[in-house]
Amino acid sequence: MKWMQFLTPVKSKDFNETKQMISDHDPDEITILDVRQPGEYKDSHIPGAVLIPLAELSDRAAELDPDKPTLVY
Repeated sequence: MKWMQFLTPVKSKDFNETKQMISDHDPDEITILDVRQPGEYKDSHIPGAVLIPLAELSDRAAELDPDKPTLVY
């Protein structure tokens, strides 16, 4: 497990920056990661988002493509 990756500072994006990033990339060029609970995801989520609840992220990190930019919410 590459646990140090979770301690690496990342830049936060506001709504407009996020919206622009999503519109600037094809869906297969970016990962939109939803780390909320399944019920929250079911109620509403960004189209194309992948659900991996935060509590499961360390066990399921291999499901993410490390070569793609990832937006996490």
